[in-house]
Amino acid sequence: MDKIHEECGVFGIYNHPGHDAAQDVYNGLTALQHRGQESAGISVSDTEGDRGNLALKKGMGLVSEVFTEEDISGLKGNIGIGHVRYSTAGGSTYENAQPVAMRYIKGSLALVHNGNIINAEDLKHEQMERGQAHYTTSDSELIAYEIVSERIKSNSVEEAVLSASKKLKGGYACIIMSPRKLIGIRDPLGIKPLVIGKRDDDYILASESAAIESTGGKMIRDVEPGELIIISKNGISGNRSLCGARAAHCVFEYIYFARNDSVIDGIEVYGARLRSGKALSRINPVDADIVSGIPDSGIAAAKGYSEASSIPFAFIFHKNSYIGRSFIKPTQEERNISVKMKLNILKSEVKGKRIVLIDDSIVRGTTMKQIVKMLRESGAKEVHVRISSPPFLYPCFYGTDVPNSRELIASGVSREDICAYIGADSLEYLKIENFKEIVGNLPLCTACFDGRYPV
Repeated sequence: MDKIHEECGVFGIYNHPGHDAAQDVYNGLTALQHRGQESAGISVSDTEGDRGNLALKKGMGLVSEVFTEEDISGLKGNIGIGHVRYSTAGGSTYENAQPVAMRYIKGSLALVHNGNIINAEDLKHEQMERGQAHYTTSDSELIAYEIVSERIKSNSVEEAVLSASKKLKGGYACIIMSPRKLIGIRDPLGIKPLVIGKRDDDYILASESAAIESTGGKMIRDVEPGELIIISKNGISGNRSLCGARAAHCVFEYIYFARNDSVIDGIEVYGARLRSGKALSRINPVDADIVSGIPDSGIAAAKGYSEASSIPFAFIFHKNSYIGRSFIKPTQEERNISVKMKLNILKSEVKGKRIVLIDDSIVRGTTMKQIVKMLRESGAKEVHVRISSPPFLYPCFYGTDVPNSRELIASGVSREDICAYIGADSLEYLKIENFKEIVGNLPLCTACFDGRYPV
């Protein structure tokens, strides 16, 4: 599907001794599967076991494809971290799967990371001078090596993480596991999400609150932008020395990335999407018979549009949720077939109807063109497309695969020409100024829409 993707989701849990973490991490990653479907991995440590003995299993595919019951039962340890990954073109390899695990003179650590480090090349050059660059193939390995380098000259792993984080520029949320501690760090602008949860005496870190709830826990709060969280046998503590006065949370968490049932930075995702649909209805009304959304993230916005406009909401798509990993088809004909494999039209619901069709974005326009064509072939009388985000004009450098501007249809083509290309009767977008009524005063990163990069 012609969609913007988040690069990954992270999860970590500190269970009390004697209770293995692997099953909880598996459940948490399954709840985060929407954030990455190309690779998955889990690493565990036993706080009562041998120092430095970290167990690791990772592979290509969905969480359920990578891990068997035997794998999970064989990962012994009460601390665990896990990762699901979506990669940009050319990066879908086992070598880039996480967690990253390393041994060093003072022990060992494992790390999972969501985001992108924009000064990575400068840091790699510094690592080259230390004789490490030939090992560093990803941002995650780069961060791990920075922590290891700092750990050799510091008094604790949390001190090393803090020192390494001071060198990083970009958007990131990391969970680091040492043999005895679980540590979380969020970039100073809070571009990438990270939340804290608790289940009895166990503590959890995750990209989304829904993952915490999937393990029977409850969300406590978000990790503050720039905050370092340390979880050990002594409980939970933090360091806010990197926290600043400015924040820029990724707006696309509320438009598309996060699950409807998650709460991120105090905003319920489902409610934000409802409000986006209501805003669309107010600023871009149209006479129609039904409103519908393209599954999954377009559904809530469509419901909001319906409530505000009093146009009936209808389900007009059946989504096949059992395709497995998504991948890029080599020809347009094959890409069109893959759209039909994922979505089928309920013809009785659309025949002779004027339809308001809601989606979260248009990237290249190829998928929307195919869906509008499918609706026409099923007898739709009119198709009016409404998008619950502004037009994509600029690439993202913080860990989201917004492509370069040449591949963004809105960057070089007018709205009227895009409408003609996708075959719709009308096309309208949400406006940047509408975000305030969707997420209130929450400071946002909207660089992919306006080119105003916060870092």
